Amino acid sequence: MAPSALPLGDPVPADGTLPITAVDAATDFGVYVHVPFCRVRCGYCDFNTYTAEELRGSRRDDYPGSVRQEIALARDVLGGLGPLRPAQTVFFGGGTPTLLPGDALASMLDDVRDAFGIAPGAEITVEANPDTVTDALAERLAAAGVTRLSIGMQSAVPEVLATLDRTHQPANVATAVQAARAAGLDVSVDLIYGAPGETLAQWRESVETALALGTDHLSAYALIVEDGTPLARRIRRGELHAPSDDLQADMYELVDELAAGSGLDWYEVSNWARGDAHRSRHNLAYWRGTDWWGFGPGAHSHVGGVRWWNVKHPAAYAQRLAAGQSPAAAREIPDAEATQLERVLLRSRIREGLDLGELSMDGRESVAGLIADGLVEPAAALRGRVVLTRSGRLLADAVVRTLTA
Repeated sequence: MAPSALPLGDPVPADGTLPITAVDAATDFGVYVHVPFCRVRCGYCDFNTYTAEELRGSRRDDYPGSVRQEIALARDVLGGLGPLRPAQTVFFGGGTPTLLPGDALASMLDDVRDAFGIAPGAEITVEANPDTVTDALAERLAAAGVTRLSIGMQSAVPEVLATLDRTHQPANVATAVQAARAAGLDVSVDLIYGAPGETLAQWRESVETALALGTDHLSAYALIVEDGTPLARRIRRGELHAPSDDLQADMYELVDELAAGSGLDWYEVSNWARGDAHRSRHNLAYWRGTDWWGFGPGAHSHVGGVRWWNVKHPAAYAQRLAAGQSPAAAREIPDAEATQLERVLLRSRIREGLDLGELSMDGRESVAGLIADGLVEPAAALRGRVVLTRSGRLLADAVVRTLTA
C-alpha cells in the first residue's frame, strides 16, 4: 500500500475534502497504517521505507503523533460525507511496524478506535520481522486488540536470505510463531520465491519449513526485480542472474501443491489459508474494491471511487500535518474504463472469481477459449463465474488481457 514511486494526479484541497460523489456508506471500510521504518533496506525492496540514516528531520518517536493528526483529519473529512463507518479491518504494514514499541502501535490502534470505531470481530493485523517478535510484544499487541501477526520469513535458506539482504535469523521465525500463538494471535507467514541463484530444492525447503510451523495462512510472492533497487543494479552489472520465469512457474506449482497437501486452500493467486476463517479479510477488501484510508507517508487510499496518495518522506508528511494540511500529494477519479479494467484484474485473482456479468459481450465470448486452453475452470463458468485454474493463475495477466480486449 505504499510503493516508493508515486503516480501523477490532480491537486488535493489543503483540508483533504473529498467530492460529494465519494459518499458510499454501503461499502465496508478498512484502515491501513504504513510504518515506514526498517533497520536495513533489503536489496529487492521498492516500498516507501527508510533506515535511521535516511530519516532526515524525522524521528520514529514522533511518528504516532503524526498518524494521530491524519486520523483526526480523516474523521473530519469522512464525517463531512455522512455517518462514519467502523473499521472492519486494520492493517499495520511497512517497513517494519514492530520496530516501534508495542505501546506505540497500541496507541495508533486506539486512535483509529476513537475516531471511527472498530467493528465487532474486526481483523487487526501487524506485519513483523521475526527478529523483533518477543513474548512481551505479542502479548502487548493481543491486549491492544490485534488479532493477527504476519511474519516476514521470505526464506528458510541462509544463502537466499543473504541474496535478498534479509538480516533476520531463520530460527527466529519459529520463535516468533510460538510467541504469537501463545498470545492467541492468528499467524501468517510470508515467502518470496525466485531469488537469483535460488534452486527448486531450496524453495521446497522454505515452503516445507513454513508449513511445518502449523501456520494457518501462507503468502508466497514471486520476486519482481524493480528498477532502481540495489538488486536491479547487481543484475545489470552481471553479479547476479535475473530470476527465470520458467523456474518461478515451477516454484509456484510446488507451493500450491505443498500448501494443498497441508490443508491450505488458495483463495488469491499468491495466498493460501486453512479455511475461510483464516483468509486475510483486509487484503480481500482490496481485491473486492471496497473503501480504505491509508495513513502514513506514501500510503494510498480509496473512498467512494476517489484515490489519493500521501507525500513520501516522513518529514514532509509530518510537516504538512503539523501545519493543519492534508498530507495527500495528489488524487484521481478513474473513469469507467479504468474502473472496469481494475475490477476484472482484481476480482479474477480471487477464488470466488469474477461475475460473467461484469464483462463486455466480447469478454464473455472469450471465456470459452480460455476454458479450452485450461486457464478457466469450466464448472465455475457454468455457474456464471470466471475462476482461474492453476495454469490460469500462472498466466493471470494474459487472462485479464483476453477478458478485456
